[in-house]
Amino acid sequence: MSEKLLKALNDQYNFEMLSGYYYLAMASYCESENMKGMAHFLVEQAKEEYEHAMKFYDFINDMDGRVKMQAIPEPKNDYSSFLEVFETALEHEKKVTGRIYDLLKLAEEEKSYPTVQFLQWFVSEQLEEENSMKDIIFKLEGVQKHFHGLMMVDRELGSR
Repeated sequence: MSEKLLKALNDQYNFEMLSGYYYLAMASYCESENMKGMAHFLVEQAKEEYEHAMKFYDFINDMDGRVKMQAIPEPKNDYSSFLEVFETALEHEKKVTGRIYDLLKLAEEEKSYPTVQFLQWFVSEQLEEENSMKDIIFKLEGVQKHFHGLMMVDRELGSR
């Protein structure tokens, strides 16, 4: 594996860790607003991001690379609404998708076929992640600030 590809994989490992950190900040906001179902959903999302990071960790090691930790910037901690939380989550997932596509392109250019195969799972996963956030946003837009509607969405997300 080239140094360029190794650095890009390390960057993605760290970005996946950052993603988990972002989701925990979102969960904390929802928890503080007594939306425990939304908070639960976002904590589970954070756990999933950490699992994704570990996939990169294991892959880098399997390819005889070395994982290097980077600083994690402070996430956004305050939101104006639950809709903003999930809109922020969707925008973040779109960034992740773009990064995965860039990694895939680099792996293809370098003919690193094990990396290409590894990244295919993430291509499918990102489609699922974005669609999940879009579905939640659609529901939140529909209920706006109606308490009963928010409680129904909260209950649904808590069942994850």
